[in-house]
Amino acid sequence: MAGRLEDKVAVVTGAGAGIGLATALRFAEEGARVVVNDIDPAAAGETVGRIAEAGGVAQAHPADVCVPDQVEGLIDAAVERFGRLDVMHNNAGGARPAPLLEIDEEAYRWQIALNQDSVWFGTRAALRVMVGQRSGAIVTTSSGAGQMASPGLPVYGMAKAGVQSLMRYVAQEFGRQGIRANAICPGPMATPGLLAWLDTLPGGAEAFAALQPQGRLGTAEEIAHAAVFLASDEASYVNGVTLPVDGAVSAILASPRPT
Repeated sequence: MAGRLEDKVAVVTGAGAGIGLATALRFAEEGARVVVNDIDPAAAGETVGRIAEAGGVAQAHPADVCVPDQVEGLIDAAVERFGRLDVMHNNAGGARPAPLLEIDEEAYRWQIALNQDSVWFGTRAALRVMVGQRSGAIVTTSSGAGQMASPGLPVYGMAKAGVQSLMRYVAQEFGRQGIRANAICPGPMATPGLLAWLDTLPGGAEAFAALQPQGRLGTAEEIAHAAVFLASDEASYVNGVTLPVDGAVSAILASPRPT
């Protein structure tokens, strides 16, 4: 039986670790040809190696997704190699947790560039190809911090809220051209970045996980499953949606947060 993304061409940014790595692997498992982006060439190469070992097809393209010309080059490379672009997964991101009044301009600019500007650049570059094809799916990794105030994440949350809005605008403007755009909002996930931060708090990651509605943190693979669905034809009438994958954190009025 053919995979859910059989013969589709997908670009995944930030695919050297965490959610991006898990999604690139799942896309390949479902039959997609994957262009693996990461700012770290070695990390991108390792992801491609894992896909190849499993019998999939992938190409590494290291680039800084905060730089417009490099993003254009990423999309151009995908089309040059595989002839089209079916899925754009804007996934690269990161945070520098701190109280609002302690965030300097450099930390502010860095978080806006990585979490919001990169999605703008990636979405526009992908749309230029997808409009000509009259088809395509854009999937953006947002965050629950973009829906609810999360202590220490004012800039990150602001940027993540912005990309949710962008996906709705893309859905509204380009839906008649066969293009869908959706966002995923992960809750607290057992990714390297969050685990490192939680380990600086009293009780660490284990104590924080125990407070969650399902008694644990989510996994990168669980986000990847959602990304596969949104990228696939199974989601052909799902457009402009922000999908929480958070173990009910967003369903509860007073969700647990670190103190």
